[in-house]
Amino acid sequence: MSQDAHGAEINALRDEIMQKVAEYYRLAHARSDFRPGVDRVQYAGRVYDEQELCNLVDSALEFWLTAGPYARQFEKALGAFVGVREVIPVNSGSSANLVAMATLCAQQLRTGPLRPGDEVITPAVAFPTTVAPIVQNRLVPVFIDAEPGTYNLDPNQLEAALSPRTRALFFAHTLGNPADMDAVMAFARAHDLYVVEDMCDALGSAFGGKPVGTFGHLATISFYPAHHMTLGEGGAVVTNSRRLARLARSIRDWGRDCWCGYDSPPNGKCGRRLQTEIPGASAYDHRYVFTEIGYNLKITDMQAAIGAAQLEKLPGFIAARKRNFARLYDGLKLFEEFFELPAWHPKADPSWFAFPLTVREGAPFSREVCQRYLEDWNIETRLLFAGNILKQPAYMNIERRVIGDLPVADRVLRSTFFVGVYPGLDDARIDYIVEAFAGLVREHG
Repeated sequence: MSQDAHGAEINALRDEIMQKVAEYYRLAHARSDFRPGVDRVQYAGRVYDEQELCNLVDSALEFWLTAGPYARQFEKALGAFVGVREVIPVNSGSSANLVAMATLCAQQLRTGPLRPGDEVITPAVAFPTTVAPIVQNRLVPVFIDAEPGTYNLDPNQLEAALSPRTRALFFAHTLGNPADMDAVMAFARAHDLYVVEDMCDALGSAFGGKPVGTFGHLATISFYPAHHMTLGEGGAVVTNSRRLARLARSIRDWGRDCWCGYDSPPNGKCGRRLQTEIPGASAYDHRYVFTEIGYNLKITDMQAAIGAAQLEKLPGFIAARKRNFARLYDGLKLFEEFFELPAWHPKADPSWFAFPLTVREGAPFSREVCQRYLEDWNIETRLLFAGNILKQPAYMNIERRVIGDLPVADRVLRSTFFVGVYPGLDDARIDYIVEAFAGLVREHG
């Protein structure tokens, strides 16, 4: 068989496989109509079609198990969407936070790396993996409270948190709701501080018309199934700084100095692969020169293949989240006597992760009663992550400074929960959620 005939046979077989995968999706994965009270109303989940499955199978057929062609495609498309020059994919959003903070501690950071004992301002209302990398890098978190309603860091406490050891801010845009970036960036510029934005819940959000993730020095994204798009697992560090990107890649890739990437020629992009000198050896292969204390946190090409398909759907996902949030807000305004509804800055354009609610003081029911009632209706609920993270067992005894008594964080710990707005919720499911809240109020209010 000629090479051309062999190639034609392979392509024909691949086409047949893809047709079968699409057929399998339609038979095994396509969603049916909503059955109230029977089907679970999830707070989040995967939204996909046959394209994700076909991409995944296509990558498997190529058997490029580490990052490869799909990873290059994914990096380029994600950077264009977020509006950043550099994208460093990693294996989770939590790893992205770890890489971002470790990058600011890198030995080769010319603008002055963070050192053990330096302070990082962060809100007490947080997901643990925003705080953990501060502690893991032997830095000192300085906790400030959150704003009521937005659940973001309270910018009025930033000056009180400042000390001679303050070097950075690290915070999330809570549940997709952008923090007050005017206040944050003015404070950071005034005191020459690094800024890291955790946008794991906020992909597609904007403040003043500018995408979140493009204000600070670094930003992080998560692609866990609950988030705006998914790779199954996965995350990314993004930045407009080539220098920070190179350090982040080094930390992600074992700490090695080589930056040649997926498609480098045998002798490296620099053409000097075997000419590096280190103490005790000359002509050392620079792929085995390690200049940072790093990890192995890369994604696979199969994950990137899923991400490439998900990115094409992302604008629609974001529009659906905003639409679902608006429908819930309109429906739940009737119950403001009992619940504090979410708030946002006038310049914020949130790409909502979820719909948070705080049970008002004096309401005739507790958060626990609300959650149990909704769960009995087969509606998923979740708490606002760690609440006041300093009340969590792992964080009670860490070295830290705390500004004030954190009353909002304590209230979140006691009284705040959320329901979903993800694209898998249609009008029927949103209406069902509102109906359940009405039943709760009738029965307990």
